[in-house]
Amino acid sequence: MKEPALVASVLGADYARLGDEVASLTDAGVDRIQWDIMDGRFVPNMTFGPDVVGVCRQYTHLPFEAHLMLQDPDPMLARFASAGCETIIVHAETCPHLLRTLSTIRDLGVQAGVAVNPSTPIDFVRHVLDQLDQIVIMTVNPGFGGQKYIATMEEKVSEVRALVDRSGSPARIEVDGGISTDTARAAWYAGAEFLVAGSAVLSHPGGKRTAVDELRRALARPVSAP
Repeated sequence: MKEPALVASVLGADYARLGDEVASLTDAGVDRIQWDIMDGRFVPNMTFGPDVVGVCRQYTHLPFEAHLMLQDPDPMLARFASAGCETIIVHAETCPHLLRTLSTIRDLGVQAGVAVNPSTPIDFVRHVLDQLDQIVIMTVNPGFGGQKYIATMEEKVSEVRALVDRSGSPARIEVDGGISTDTARAAWYAGAEFLVAGSAVLSHPGGKRTAVDELRRALARPVSAP
């Protein structure tokens, strides 16, 4: 299997120097940057808006994805597209007209993704596959960094992998939450193509480059697929 791409979340970064943090993540060798956008309503935390993301766009050539943990994401879609996000991810739980929301994202010229919380069944994505470029399986409950990986979500990842493969959809599968050297390989073997790492990279005592190298070595260790 092709090794998954590593996506760095900036949720736990130093907000006073976000541009430098984005640049250092780029130098560390990650494949893309994720912005966790929280509104204090859908999740009990608040982070940044599109203006902050837009200012940081100049600090890297890597793709940006905006993970919108917003109670009402639709009014913000165009602003995050304009801020330089190549992918915009909304939560199935907050979009009563999910197909229309995803179609709007694609009409903006960016890729559309949908995230599902641990308790949300995959039926939420089954009938919108034709509008999806990315499916995000949350392996923690969203809202905070540094949470413990929920290993039982690997079964859901495998179910989504089978659904995507059967349908012929080009949608890529991402796992978000608790990814570390201990969990990355299991998420990959379950079917993930993108792995979001936050605390494992930003809080590593050896620095970001060491953290990324260790994650890639963990993925490369020879094992038999389960």
